[in-house]
Amino acid sequence: KSCAGISGKSQILFALVFTTRYLDLFTTFISVYNTVMKVIFLICAYVTVYMIYVKFRRTFDSENDSFRLEFLLVPVTGLSFLENHSFTPLEILWTFSIYLESVAILPQLFMISKTGEAETITTHYLFFLGLYRALYIANWVWRYYTENFYDQIAVVSGVVQTIFYCDFFYLYVTK
Repeated sequence: KSCAGISGKSQILFALVFTTRYLDLFTTFISVYNTVMKVIFLICAYVTVYMIYVKFRRTFDSENDSFRLEFLLVPVTGLSFLENHSFTPLEILWTFSIYLESVAILPQLFMISKTGEAETITTHYLFFLGLYRALYIANWVWRYYTENFYDQIAVVSGVVQTIFYCDFFYLYVTK
């Protein structure tokens, strides 16, 4: 019953990632499974933000969660307008979500480096976020070999995100 060690700013960024990525819920139906999973992602993201900033506010470390989000949001917004698959609102927002996801963990990593420590549950959380990214990479390889599909924006952003996790993985494994 604590959110100590978790960056609320990273969680806000992840909520923004899923919100901008899943706006196609209102325009395109793929399957019931796809729709349900997108809604679950959105609910979980917003419930997490609610838990940090409202329910467990007393345990939230706002002093150390001091990363300035505009340092991420401004360049990501600009890049999503400059480099995208097509210049349409949903495509720009999807591209924004891909770029933002690649850097959304930075406030959390900044918080850990600022405090010099992390709760065990926080390190496990970060490990599984990295595992999530590793599974994405496996999916890209699989899709390339089975469907000959390659999305340069997603792959480059994923590689950037993976690089941010490498230092954390080294510390996780050695400690």
